[in-house]
Amino acid sequence: MNSLFNNFNNQGIVSQVRNDRMSSIAFISDNGIKATYGEVFQFSERIRKHISDKPLIFSLCENTPGSLLGYFAFISNEAVPLMLDAKIDAELLNNLLSIFKPNYVWMPDSMSPVFESKKVIFSEFGYSLHSFSAEKIQLNEELALLLTTSGSTGSPKLVRLSYKNIKANAESIAQYLAITSDEKPITSLPMHYSYGLSVINSHLIKGATILLSNHSVMQKEFWAFAQEQKATSIAGVPYTYEILKRLRVFRMELPHLTTMTQAGGKLNASLAKEYIEQAYISGKRFIVMYGQTEATARMSYLPFEKALEKYSSIGIAIPGGSFKLINEGIEIEEPDTDGELVYFGNNVSLGYAECQADLSKDDENHGVLYTGDIARRDKDGFYYITGRKKRFIKLFGNRINLDATEQLLRNNLSGGEFVCAGEDDKMVIFTTAQNISNDIISFIVDKMGINKQGFLVKEISFIPKNSSGKILYTEFK
Repeated sequence: MNSLFNNFNNQGIVSQVRNDRMSSIAFISDNGIKATYGEVFQFSERIRKHISDKPLIFSLCENTPGSLLGYFAFISNEAVPLMLDAKIDAELLNNLLSIFKPNYVWMPDSMSPVFESKKVIFSEFGYSLHSFSAEKIQLNEELALLLTTSGSTGSPKLVRLSYKNIKANAESIAQYLAITSDEKPITSLPMHYSYGLSVINSHLIKGATILLSNHSVMQKEFWAFAQEQKATSIAGVPYTYEILKRLRVFRMELPHLTTMTQAGGKLNASLAKEYIEQAYISGKRFIVMYGQTEATARMSYLPFEKALEKYSSIGIAIPGGSFKLINEGIEIEEPDTDGELVYFGNNVSLGYAECQADLSKDDENHGVLYTGDIARRDKDGFYYITGRKKRFIKLFGNRINLDATEQLLRNNLSGGEFVCAGEDDKMVIFTTAQNISNDIISFIVDKMGINKQGFLVKEISFIPKNSSGKILYTEFK
């Protein structure tokens, strides 16, 4: 057993897989490729012979065998991968390359012409490892993984995750979702996205079979694969479930699909309730969760037995974690009072990296994450997100929560999507709804009691979102 795999194994991350599941299927792809856990470890051994000691590797991700195998091999061999979308803009990629100067780049063969000047040192499963820099990079010994923040993937601000972070979050998720080796989750989210990666981690540690699909939930090939391979679970952000409603997912022939999880933003409360009700009727589970990349992925979940009663809640802290609400440094003890949500747990990241030198830093968070979200706790200990700490403006002296205003519009007006932006004394409401600007102004003025001069409505054709379905607020000026 190599020392790099030992790092994971000694912390209990894959020991069960190592001992019991080597002949079991680790993944099946939608183009027919499959591999056992034994073959996955063999791949890891082969790639180890071609990389230096604890290198930095840019991994350009797809939901394909080469991408998954690379990730597993890098983590097992104490290489530190930065997970990036294989579709990343070339200019953004070059910016990251110039800042962090990785030792290697792991990319689909279809992208190889981009790196014609670099030496290919290993190729398998449609992916190639390109040498980039021979410089020895000082990486913290606990550093295991780098992910981009929820903003632009071209930003140099990366989240530094440790082996302990990955293990703690994967084990916690596996516990509250009761994941077993019989599960067959389908990759409905990108692998470079913390939520999508957490699905993979929490199932791999249990020896489950990952169903790898590079198709989107809007494509018939995705659902044909899910039916053929008897997918047991699907994960999605709010946008995913808006699409699935239009596709009438509960009418599909998916008898083996027993679990649907949602995170990556606040799902419209009425839509969450509808999914929960339909899940009860059809014998499935719809699990609402909450998290951030800075916490490896998950911080809370809503137990399904409480879902109908608390359908607008993010639930309770995950096993091994805890929450507090803080207002100006003072902990809030009483229920139904807004404060900043602060999370405590072993899955809290080491901190950020904005340049190569930051990769050697020690743990700066010490298990504490100030989420930047405003929340309240009810008398039963369930938490509700009410806004974002930095998403406030003042309209004629009134402090206005832009997220809460968006939710108000979504819950009461139909015909399109809504995004609120702006600055003090002028809120701009962007909407894909057409010819209802006057109705929007009338509604918001009536609800807030603020002069209509404080509002401007702009009708647009679409809402810019990133690859994981999150709204790109930086695009709204």
